[in-house]
Amino acid sequence: MTDTPKNDARQLRKLNFDLSNYFSNTVIPQLFVDADLVLRIFTPPAMKQFSLTYDHVGKNIADVKDNLRYPNVVKDIKDIIENSNKVLEKEVQTTDGRWFQMTIVPYIEHEKDVINGVIITFVDITKRLKAMRELEKLNSQYENFKYALAHDIRQPIATITLIADGLLMAHQKNNSIQFEKWIKTLKESSKSLDGLVEDFTSGKVEEKERSFEEGALNIEEICEDILTALKMEIREKNIRVSTDLKVSEIFFPRTSLRSVFYNLIKNAVKFSDPKKPSEIKISTEAVKGFVILCVQDNGLGIPFEHQRHIFKKYSRLSKEIPGTGMGLYVVKKMIEDNEGRIKLESKEGEGTTFKVFFKNPS
Repeated sequence: MTDTPKNDARQLRKLNFDLSNYFSNTVIPQLFVDADLVLRIFTPPAMKQFSLTYDHVGKNIADVKDNLRYPNVVKDIKDIIENSNKVLEKEVQTTDGRWFQMTIVPYIEHEKDVINGVIITFVDITKRLKAMRELEKLNSQYENFKYALAHDIRQPIATITLIADGLLMAHQKNNSIQFEKWIKTLKESSKSLDGLVEDFTSGKVEEKERSFEEGALNIEEICEDILTALKMEIREKNIRVSTDLKVSEIFFPRTSLRSVFYNLIKNAVKFSDPKKPSEIKISTEAVKGFVILCVQDNGLGIPFEHQRHIFKKYSRLSKEIPGTGMGLYVVKKMIEDNEGRIKLESKEGEGTTFKVFFKNPS
């Protein structure tokens, strides 16, 4: 009988020693909090990660939560203690911006079948999540690239088809002067198409870091290329185009910038109002760390109830006017992927203005 308390004491010391030995040799941040919410022990990585000292041992976990930089830890611990069959696993972000896979498991004394606390494990997954986000971003850029190529290449192909009809008509009428004009236009369109394909195939999915390294792009040249590609439509609809480019250079992936200009100008041409003289104004200016591109028209305008859907995938304003519903969706994604934003102002019957805010590193 007299040996029983001694044996129990030895067993308790051994268990405490085993627990201490386990915690001292564990390579991941772990904490043991007892049923009274008192911090009893922690691993060396936890000491380093959360700036803990041995002075924190014996303190209520509520007094230590600022070190953990996770405000809900007390609530989560209580939830596990009150539900012995429960194990909590979730991704948490600490107030210093790091991400952890946090696991809270009950520490059960099986002989008495009672919960004597919890063991909390923190696995740093910041790098893993960052890599996943980068992969998601690359996938998004690839999708944008695919849609942009499919969308932007339609115009030069359609132009070449029209030129072919013009060449045939000039040939049938034996009109050499008109024939030569169509040949000149064909060369311009072919050059535009070649430039488009070159931009896409050489850059693939361009990252903003690369665009910054390669230097600024000339806005005037890109704008001129787009207006040349759309020249036939602009002439056919008798649209007056004016430019006021106070800022002539910008840092942005070339392929993406071309798609932004093309889609915004193309939409202004497409949705011009045939009942009045049409005008498109293209301007740039530098404002508070941004280069702002403004494409303004006096066309059909966008009804207010449709404006909140305008940047959604496959969104189309009119079934009568050809389109895929992908142009503005891709434009918005490209701009936001490069830390910019796009703003719409429109009134039905009066026209539409798109403002693009490009981040200006200078």
